[in-house]
Amino acid sequence: MKCGKEELLLYAVTDRSWLGESTLYQQVQDALEGGATFIQLREKDLETEAFLEEAREIKALCKKYQVPFVINDSVEIALAVDADGVHVGQSDMEAGDVRRRLGEDKIIGVSAQTVEQALLAQKHGADYLGVGAVFPTGSKADAIEVDMETVKAICGAVDIPVIAIGGIGAGNVMELAGSGICGIAVISALFAQQDIKEAARELKTLTEAMVKVPSEDAAVSGLQEKR
Repeated sequence: MKCGKEELLLYAVTDRSWLGESTLYQQVQDALEGGATFIQLREKDLETEAFLEEAREIKALCKKYQVPFVINDSVEIALAVDADGVHVGQSDMEAGDVRRRLGEDKIIGVSAQTVEQALLAQKHGADYLGVGAVFPTGSKADAIEVDMETVKAICGAVDIPVIAIGGIGAGNVMELAGSGICGIAVISALFAQQDIKEAARELKTLTEAMVKVPSEDAAVSGLQEKR
């Protein structure tokens, strides 16, 4: 399974910080019903057996909604449950090594903060890039902020889809208009909300409007063609 720009529009990254009386399965289902187009299962502290069981359940749920399902960092878990792919950071396994282990038909996402990292990830077989943090975020303590000029530069440098991550919510998503990204990855903007389904609907509507705004480079190119 490969993913196009449409599948990356509203990319939901799980986090059990806000489960309360709910289950992660229920929260992911609410996100999917609200319009999430991609799910990444992110678990940093779960025991292997519990992680495997959860991954199998969420994979089946995503299959029902025909939405891509990837695992954060763990190639082993992804292989064990036959997930659609893996997302890795700069300190994790390099994209080329992940590709060799997973095979050609799986999705590989890579986090990038610079044009150099983005180009290297693309060269090594990444299918998409997650760029950020574009805004201050509390979901990841070691997040490095990436300014809008760098986001635009990365989008202009690579041929693969780019999504933005980090501190994005309904109140600031339109600030990313014209950057060249094809979607957003969110954590607390979905899973910390009282009504996850409604939060997903609102974010999807806003993101659809945001990505339709042409990038500055594309707008300039269009003006030149008209002349």
